[in-house]
Amino acid sequence: MSSAWLKYAVVFLGVMLVRLLPFRAPNVEPLLSAVMPMTKRFGMLEGAAFAVLSIVLYDALTAGLGIWTAVTALAYAGIAIGAHFFFARRKPSRGNFVQYSIISVLVYDAVTGLTVGPLAFGQSLSAAMLGQIPFTVLHLIGAVLFAAVVSPVLYRWLQESEVPAVAPATAR
Repeated sequence: MSSAWLKYAVVFLGVMLVRLLPFRAPNVEPLLSAVMPMTKRFGMLEGAAFAVLSIVLYDALTAGLGIWTAVTALAYAGIAIGAHFFFARRKPSRGNFVQYSIISVLVYDAVTGLTVGPLAFGQSLSAAMLGQIPFTVLHLIGAVLFAAVVSPVLYRWLQESEVPAVAPATAR
């Protein structure tokens, strides 16, 4: 396994462990802050797979799998695909990570918050909208903080060159 793919696995495990912390506020987690640099480093499909597998495994370990899993996994796949195109034309800087996290949270929360409750649980659209406001505010705060702090550091670490375990002998 190359060091790049080992880093992929380490980041995946780290995100899962943080998401599994007890007493964590809802959606205050590093998934988005990892998806952006992962997509930039590994590519669109690998970033989308990272996001989808994170959602599916988390749900399987916690709330169980359901329609919410499909909706949130597809929404996060869309975020990863969007990150690929967003960062194709932009430098992976702190400001751009923060900017994309704001856009992503607003779209993600609109898509997931206004569909899952009403479609899967019979919640009224007005109740879903009203309940979504504090949730989205909390989600934005967490996403912006993680994007500002974690994403740039993670991106730099992922970009580090793979160094061979033993340096090749120089020709004499």
